[in-house]
Amino acid sequence: MSSTYKGDFSNRIDYVFKIVLIGDSAVGKSQMLARFARNEFNLDSKATIGVEFQTRTLTIDHKSVKAQIWDTAGQERYRAVTSAYYRGAVGAMLVYDITKRQTFDHVARWLEELRGHADKNIVIMLVGNKTDLESLRAVPTEDAKDFAEKESLFFMETSALEATNVEPAFLTVLTEIYRVVSKKALIANESESAGNSALLKGTNIVVPGQEPIPTRNKYTCCGTS
Repeated sequence: MSSTYKGDFSNRIDYVFKIVLIGDSAVGKSQMLARFARNEFNLDSKATIGVEFQTRTLTIDHKSVKAQIWDTAGQERYRAVTSAYYRGAVGAMLVYDITKRQTFDHVARWLEELRGHADKNIVIMLVGNKTDLESLRAVPTEDAKDFAEKESLFFMETSALEATNVEPAFLTVLTEIYRVVSKKALIANESESAGNSALLKGTNIVVPGQEPIPTRNKYTCCGTS
């Protein structure tokens, strides 16, 4: 990863984490991204064409982390195109619209596709968006919770319009990614240290004719004169 130096390390990036937003069209993926990356909400937002991404840099555990968030089109005709963008992703937000049951029913299919293309350790959060339309709710919170528990996913309900839980949702995913990556690095360092230790110890070599003499007890007891 590249870093910028300007007399100090204030602009250094320690980690870059790629996160993909997936789910049906019009569930609010682009609005969630705009809210998180720029704290904006556009009422005239149009459907995403292909793939777009934005970044935001934040601090986790005193480390500078750049979140590179990819907004993937939900339309069926773009599915083959977006599948390539799962590669390299370490996090995913699987978004559905709480007012449209069909978008939740399609979550299992999106999850299957994600797991078929992404790293097996990818951190996934199920997100029920548009809680500002509570009176139109078609997906009970318990249904989503049960699904998330069964599939070992994080879960949160959000409103990009009202900026409810959008920040915590992204931060939860990013913090978990950081924890997983840090744990991997720790294990790798421990393995490397153990390897170096073994190399330093070396092995004893016995040269023919110079076999070590068996040691005897320094003191003998009860010998006969």
